[in-house]
Amino acid sequence: MKQNNFAKEKCAKCPGTICCSYFTEALTTPRSKADFQHMLWQISRENIEIYKDEDGWFLLINQPCIHLKPDGACGIYSDRFPVCREYSNDWCEMDEPADKHFELYFKSYAELLNYCKKRFKTWDK
Repeated sequence: MKQNNFAKEKCAKCPGTICCSYFTEALTTPRSKADFQHMLWQISRENIEIYKDEDGWFLLINQPCIHLKPDGACGIYSDRFPVCREYSNDWCEMDEPADKHFELYFKSYAELLNYCKKRFKTWDK
């Protein structure tokens, strides 16, 4: 897919190559206390956040791609991964932050634990 000039210009102005600094993985919708305990285990790692939006629950892994060059360009551009080739920046975080559309957003173990205690009145029992 060939990038148009607007897309190239938007990417060129992006501070820190935002779209290459994290990735998300869909989670099965948590329903039980055990499901939330597993999510607490996941968010107990560095650089992990969890959010829910209209599409469901997601892990957000804050880890830049190892192929980013110091100037933010892709070091393997001609051989980049299919997910990168298919990415469109028609809408991206240069337009507005993704978290603006999060219904729930947990940046830490403590935040998620607090939510769990409110959701499950018998959490500590």
